[in-house]
Amino acid sequence: MFDLKGKTAFITGASSGIGKECAKIYAKNGVNLILTARRFEKLEELKKELEIFNVTVDIYELDVKERDSVNKLIESLNKTPFILINNAGLASGLNKIQDGDFEDWDAMIDTNLKGLLNVSRFMIPKMIKENKGHIINIGSIAGHQVYQNGNVYNATKFAVNALNQAMNLDLNGTNIRVTSIDPGAVETEFSIVRFHGDVNKANNVYKGFTPLKPEDIANIIYFVTTLDEHINIQNILVTPTAQDRKSVV
Repeated sequence: MFDLKGKTAFITGASSGIGKECAKIYAKNGVNLILTARRFEKLEELKKELEIFNVTVDIYELDVKERDSVNKLIESLNKTPFILINNAGLASGLNKIQDGDFEDWDAMIDTNLKGLLNVSRFMIPKMIKENKGHIINIGSIAGHQVYQNGNVYNATKFAVNALNQAMNLDLNGTNIRVTSIDPGAVETEFSIVRFHGDVNKANNVYKGFTPLKPEDIANIIYFVTTLDEHINIQNILVTPTAQDRKSVV
């Protein structure tokens, strides 16, 4: 197994859910952190929580949609992270295309697709100079199968799937690995965001079965990045045991 102790991980969307759990597991294992999110106060709370692990935790307020801000932050880093976790993403609304809300569409396209591209575009050249590292792109089962009313969210996650394949092609010949982790139903703030704060609707998504937990996905991500450097798992699709028997995404 590859020893990550003393390495640095850069995580977007680290204020909650999968990003937050990734920060925890990496800190526990001696990995320094650069954490970004729009909710800086949540990052401050997380930093305090992680201080017991004696790792460096740098936190930055960042909206991955803002290309200039992404560029400025990445250019200001005094070290190149070994791990990049493109985690920031969201679903907004659940409407048919003919009833779609343009603000929902823009939020998903600008965050899930353009945000991932913004961070990757400015970080990858630094990783290429070091000729090492591991990029983790958080995709979704929605990037493998379309579901009713998923339309634009599906489209963004199919794009992440394609970009993950493209990164592997473009980085062929380097020592940089690229992996897409594509979860099914994970109980996070995801559904609360999708339903614009309607907690009752969000909770109904997970009724009747046991969904994945954010720490389940974080454990998988950590495992993948600890494999020997000659091993590159390009994609993992992971669902709750019950998902294939239910219409849940």
